[in-house]
Amino acid sequence: MDKDDRLAGADDPIRGPRPVDQELPNLHDDQFGSRGYGGRARIANPARVRQADRVTRASSGRNVVLGLVVTTGRVGARTGRLVLLPARMLARSPLARPLRGRAESLAETGRSAEVDARRRVESVAEDVLAAPEAGHVVDGLLAGALPEAVARSLIEHRVVERVVTEVLTSAEPGSEIVSARETERTERLVAQVLASPALERVLADAVESRLTLDLTDRMVRSPAFRHALTQVLSSPELRAALKGQSMSFAEELVAGLSQRLRKLDDVIERRPRRWFHRAPRPQVVPDGSVRLPYAGLATRGVALAVDAALVTMIFLTGTAVIGLVVSLVWNPRPAPVVGTVIAVAGLLVEIAYFTGFWSTAGQTPGMRLLRLRVVDGAGSQPRLGRSLVRLLGLTVAILLLFTGFLPVLVDDRRRALQDFLAGTVVVYDDDARPDAIA
Repeated sequence: MDKDDRLAGADDPIRGPRPVDQELPNLHDDQFGSRGYGGRARIANPARVRQADRVTRASSGRNVVLGLVVTTGRVGARTGRLVLLPARMLARSPLARPLRGRAESLAETGRSAEVDARRRVESVAEDVLAAPEAGHVVDGLLAGALPEAVARSLIEHRVVERVVTEVLTSAEPGSEIVSARETERTERLVAQVLASPALERVLADAVESRLTLDLTDRMVRSPAFRHALTQVLSSPELRAALKGQSMSFAEELVAGLSQRLRKLDDVIERRPRRWFHRAPRPQVVPDGSVRLPYAGLATRGVALAVDAALVTMIFLTGTAVIGLVVSLVWNPRPAPVVGTVIAVAGLLVEIAYFTGFWSTAGQTPGMRLLRLRVVDGAGSQPRLGRSLVRLLGLTVAILLLFTGFLPVLVDDRRRALQDFLAGTVVVYDDDARPDAIA
């Protein structure tokens, strides 16, 4: 290189520094510009050149570091395998069996120590809970506002509902409960807790607390509780239970007599119905009740006898009282007049007794005793006029030597002479409804 060339490579003091585009090699036209004179590239922006150079150098440095890390890891893994190869071969050899047995014995010792530690913890917990100091501590905690706060929190967060739901949806809740019950220590601990006076005091305080009273008041006022109470009180089972508890000895005797008379009603009319070619009556059901709603001859006869006895007692008692009072001021004579007055009085008592009870209650005391009722065609008690006609028919049936009662044995509705005249029927009181007599 001559002197002129060296001077050409240096800066010209007169022209200034040499342009940068004359020092760089030709680059791609699309990146840095178009190609200039003499094959040299003319740079559009020098700052972009420097930025691209830095990016290229950084990418090359990261690739070098990443390759170095991967290579080092592979070498370390192979080195570790080579180092541990003798140990693995030794573990598989028969010489390592004593060492494995020793390791298993150490593991068994550790498990025994763990079980022993758990038993000691259970014993310590049992002693602590059985101590009187534990009861004092519990009393102190429950004497404050802690029970109310805990109960309120349980109700607000629905803890009980969530626990019950979790238990019901768990896979095997029964096995866990059974295993807990089979543990003797658990049973002993629960027995001691239940027998402790502290638990009794805690329950007494909980029952007497204001929170319990508020919850009880809310439950009683809730519509669900009222609906459930209404269903229970109106249930037939409750009525039957109350009826069974309140039934006296005399009522039991009367109920038994009524059942026997109902059976007798069917028995005494079987042969007369065969004589008159009548179809047999429905049989008695297993519980003793009769399917036929109409009362028979035996039951009606006993009820009439009871009514006759009551009428006689009322008449005699009234006559005796009136006679004693009248005898204080007057001695009635002659005897035929007295007998006529007494006969008229007796007739009036009978009319008032039978017609009064039939038209108002639908049954006399004797009929009520045996659970009978007289009704008309509509299923209600007969009115006064119908009751008078029925009493007249009853008198005629008795005067005909009781032959007026014989139609009861063969009639499908068990009607006597007085029933034909008044248009009534006698039914059992538990079957006194319109559809039964229609």
